[in-house]
Amino acid sequence: MELSEDGEVWIITDEETGVTTEGETREHALEMLDDAVAAYNGEAGRPPTDEELRELGIDPEENTSGELPDVLK
Repeated sequence: MELSEDGEVWIITDEETGVTTEGETREHALEMLDDAVAAYNGEAGRPPTDEELRELGIDPEENTSGELPDVLK
């Protein structure tokens, strides 16, 4: 783990996979790395919550197809 040259972000690399992420804090960089390694390993993410859909301007009650909107694919 290292702090970027400009001291703005933390950069972290998973040695096993070679996946690298960054975050504004050490904790954020580690959280981002967990997500990135899971994606690298093909682990499916969780479905978005209704609140997360609303933040993207999607009304969950109007999504009657049961499919994720294009923005979430």
